[in-house]
Amino acid sequence: MTRRPGFLPAALLTATAIALTACSAKTVESDDPKPTATAPGTTNPPGAPGGTPDGSGLPLAEAIAKIPVAEEKRTGYERDSFKHWVDEDDDSCTTRAEVLLAEAATTPEQGARCSLSGGSWLSYYDEAEVTDAKKLDIDHMVPLAEAWDSGAHDWTPERREAYANDLGSDRSLVAVTAKTNRSKADRDPAQWMPPSESATCTYLVDWTATKLRWALTMDDTEKTALLELAEPCADSVVKYETAP
Repeated sequence: MTRRPGFLPAALLTATAIALTACSAKTVESDDPKPTATAPGTTNPPGAPGGTPDGSGLPLAEAIAKIPVAEEKRTGYERDSFKHWVDEDDDSCTTRAEVLLAEAATTPEQGARCSLSGGSWLSYYDEAEVTDAKKLDIDHMVPLAEAWDSGAHDWTPERREAYANDLGSDRSLVAVTAKTNRSKADRDPAQWMPPSESATCTYLVDWTATKLRWALTMDDTEKTALLELAEPCADSVVKYETAP
């Protein structure tokens, strides 16, 4: 699993890096092995969330067009239908902790039962630097309720659990400030977008890749919004792997 690298605050980025961030080409890699955490206190190299363009994948607008259009179905949704923050590999670190370790700009100390202290993160939704993991939420890129509406209502409980704990793609889960995650709630891009303009293209790539990875649908309103929002992101590229 390759996750997006950590960030340094915007003020520390070079002029070249700043010029490349906003809507540069993005790719999705979901088939790499889970990374080994760096030593506590070390700093991961900065970079745009979503990785470095490699010329592969689909242009964003074409990827959006691949998502099937269907009416949403909310009937029967309960958050508990998606068991999440499990410890899949029995290493004492739940899915939440795994994401925090993988996305840290400065790696935190890891104590008993995977308790984390120290470290730093950059929430790409609002470009906020965070030094307390308790102030971060792990956002399901496509919220659980939206996933239910878009096809997960027909899934088995096991598949819904796999979706809610998807560490196989760096697009599915992301560490962001609690404020932005709770502002987003269960809304799709027709209703909510990250407050930072620099996040726009990355967010659209993340959203599109997640829907394609899990064979989720979209409604007409969502499709219209995605295509309109994607217009400035002509260089953005989506690469994804279908979930098992």
